[in-house]
Amino acid sequence: MNLNLTPLTGALDKAFSLAAAGLRSLAERRRLIVAVGLAGLGAWALLTHPPVDSVPAGDVAVRLNRLTGSSEVLAEGPVLRLPGLHELRRFTLRDQVVRPDAGRKAGGSAPYQSLEGLSLGVDVSVRYAVDPAKVASIARSLPTQLDAEVVEPAVQAVTYKTFARYTVREIFSTKRAEIQQTIDSEVRAKLAADGIVLKSLQIGKVDLPADYRRGMDRLLAEELEAEKMRYTLELKEKQVRQTELEALADKARRETAAAASASEQVIAAKAQEEAMKHVLPFKQKQIEQRQLEAEADKAARIKQAEASAQARKIEAAGEAEARQKLADAEVYRLDRVGRTQSEQMAREGALLSRHPLLIQKTVADKLSDKVQVIIAPPGADGRFIGSGLVGRLPAPQAQATVEEKDE
Repeated sequence: MNLNLTPLTGALDKAFSLAAAGLRSLAERRRLIVAVGLAGLGAWALLTHPPVDSVPAGDVAVRLNRLTGSSEVLAEGPVLRLPGLHELRRFTLRDQVVRPDAGRKAGGSAPYQSLEGLSLGVDVSVRYAVDPAKVASIARSLPTQLDAEVVEPAVQAVTYKTFARYTVREIFSTKRAEIQQTIDSEVRAKLAADGIVLKSLQIGKVDLPADYRRGMDRLLAEELEAEKMRYTLELKEKQVRQTELEALADKARRETAAAASASEQVIAAKAQEEAMKHVLPFKQKQIEQRQLEAEADKAARIKQAEASAQARKIEAAGEAEARQKLADAEVYRLDRVGRTQSEQMAREGALLSRHPLLIQKTVADKLSDKVQVIIAPPGADGRFIGSGLVGRLPAPQAQATVEEKDE
């Protein structure tokens, strides 16, 4: 039996052709979708992880290439960082301060141990900075957190073993500077090997155990009491010594004063004896001088008495001669006055003879010095003699005036 398979084969060829065409179109769509997805993914990556980064002022960055393993040190400013290809690590060039919490408290979780086995806490602070010349090696070899993963472990490794070599008293007071210097030198060497520069290391407060602190307080109190007693004894000893020195000084001063007084008296006696040798002749001369002065005074008084007597005689003679001259002068005056009065009386008599009215005037002048008399010639008609001076008056008034005048 012969079958004709040509139509079936043609149908299968058509079916396969359609299926191949569909697969080709689906593959093209998938490639387009993948391309669009990749483009979107790239845009999202650029938005979330931009290829440009920045380094702030005071910092430095190291760009690591993950494919080649090379590194590049970048200064402050914008830098190119491709995601997945570059790794950027930033380091600050400023000084950093680290104060490890471990070992700061005597009752903490990890206190320091002293030589006696006592737990104590010490506050240690470290100031460091990154060496700019070794930033690339730091970025390749050291962890990201330098404080917690590099500096603190190095400080703790040195401090724990250093404090274990000293007693609590040495750590607290007597060898504090020595311990700090030892820790500083060891930590500096450790950090310098990693490219970190230690600027300073300071040991601050020391937290002592409570029992040790109480015992130290008692010990300090006893030491202070002993020190006080020692100073008191030294003071008393100095006071005793000072009293002895003052007594010796007073004794020496009195002996010196006594010796000086005795020497002074001896010197005074010798000086007085020496002076008497000169004083006695001088006294003798004074006595002789006084005798001579007395004799001279006596002779002077005698001469003065004689001169006084002679002067009195001369004064008496002069006085007698003066009185004689005064008497002669008085006689001459009286004679002249008498003559003058006689002549005056003669003139007045002649005048009265010629003018009888002057007698009345003279009498009136003698009666009172308040009465004034005017001499006038008598009236020709027998009326008042002053009518010529006062003018003519009526008869009665003239008569009254004449009567008053007569009275």
